Parts: sequence; C-alpha cells; structure tokens
Amino acid sequence: MAEHPSFTLAGLLAVGGTVGYIRTRSTPSLIAGLGLGASYAYAGYLIKGNKDYGNELALGNSLVLLGSVIPRVIKTPTLTPVPLGLAAAGMLGTYYYEKKIREFKYGV
Repeated sequence: MAEHPSFTLAGLLAVGGTVGYIRTRSTPSLIAGLGLGASYAYAGYLIKGNKDYGNELALGNSLVLLGSVIPRVIKTPTLTPVPLGLAAAGMLGTYYYEKKIREFKYGV
C-alpha cells in the first residue's frame, strides 16, 4: 500500500516535467521531472517488493522535491498553482514517508 504514493508521484513528475519542457523548452524541468519520476518509481518498486531502503529513498526524493521548490515559491511574487502544487506534494510525501519509516523503526 505504501508504494501507491510513490508511483503516483513518479507519474505526475514525469508528465509535469515533459509538459514543462514542451511548453517552455525548459530542459531543467524535463531532467528534474524524469529524474525524480524515475527515482520515485524505483522507490515504489523497492517498497512493493518489500526490499530495503524503499521508504528511505522515497523520503529523500520528497525532501529533494520540497527543497527545490521552496526557493521558487519564495521568489514568485504571485501564488501560482504549479509551485504550490509541487510544494504540497513535497510536504505530503515527506510527512507520509517519514511516518512510514518511524512506524517501521519504532512500531508506533
């Protein structure tokens, strides 16, 4: 069950990065979207197979997503939906996978 958010974020980031590249020719959007999407997909694969470090990789991906979007949210004068959506996804992913790691480690 914990792999579903990871696979969902993988798809959304890959599609979002591709759309960002098509609309604005932004190569960093394409690289970041496909790279983080692939990393989330791999984390989902690890979680689904009950292999080691799947939740930790998903947490790291969420922190990278959150860390990369915070400066964008701060420097944008108006609240636009794309940075806010990315920030929300990063915060929710960070919270969810941190909770999963804590549950696994401490049984809480």
